[in-house]
Amino acid sequence: MKEDKLQLFEDQSIRTAWDEENEEWYFSVVDVVRVLTNQPDTRHAAKYWSVLKTRMKKEGSQLPTLCSQLRMLSADGKRYKTDVADTAGLLRIIQSIPSPKAEPFKMWLAQVGKERIEETIDPELSIDRALGTYARLGYSPEWINQRIRTIQARKELTDAWKEHGVEEGREYAILTDEVTRAWSGMSTRQYKRLKGLKKQNLRDNMSTLELALNMLAEATTTELTKTENPQGLAENIVVAQAGGEVAGDARRSIEARTGRPVITSENAAQLNAVVTNLIEGVAEDEDGKR
Repeated sequence: MKEDKLQLFEDQSIRTAWDEENEEWYFSVVDVVRVLTNQPDTRHAAKYWSVLKTRMKKEGSQLPTLCSQLRMLSADGKRYKTDVADTAGLLRIIQSIPSPKAEPFKMWLAQVGKERIEETIDPELSIDRALGTYARLGYSPEWINQRIRTIQARKELTDAWKEHGVEEGREYAILTDEVTRAWSGMSTRQYKRLKGLKKQNLRDNMSTLELALNMLAEATTTELTKTENPQGLAENIVVAQAGGEVAGDARRSIEARTGRPVITSENAAQLNAVVTNLIEGVAEDEDGKR
């Protein structure tokens, strides 16, 4: 199932589709070409893209062949098949377009590549950048510290899974779902839907308490994996469920004592707004005392 949506770039529309199953955005290549090359209409943009595809194929690029096709809504109200690309593919196409509008994308790609090389040499840089990014987005220092701990807990869990015969990718996702469902009562996708998320990281949209319980579930699963020594996906599913249930018991105990649900539909923007309002409220109270 793909959900159509229009995105705006410099007040010009780009047709997109959200693939919920793969959690991936797909963009109309013709629309992007039209905007970046200042084509007067879709027909001219399609011709430009046709020439560009031929050139890329001659250069040995497999990208034009790998582009998918989706039926997207046209100006006449009908749906026609059109070439689409995911984010990575689209950025590669943008690199091949000699347009001033493409330069910010190219510069960004170069900077990201430079940072990844630096982080390979000195992994601590990636942690520093993560801290800075979260701070700029408005997260509180307490939340940031908790988030960094969850990253470490997640890494320890995936290392344990790898050592016990679990394949990275699909099987990791299956086990993550089992852990999440056992402690929260929802699959990862249901949890994201509750918070109104699509591509965004679920953990980046959790409250401090949600993060703590998720970390408890994953850390417990790691310890049980080490002690019970499951092998393969089926045995690890049982352990993942057990690890999640420990945090699920903790969640229900907290809710019984507080009378409030731990899991919230609030996402990062809403949670950060609450923190900002609290800080401003304290500042106003202090000003009033002076």
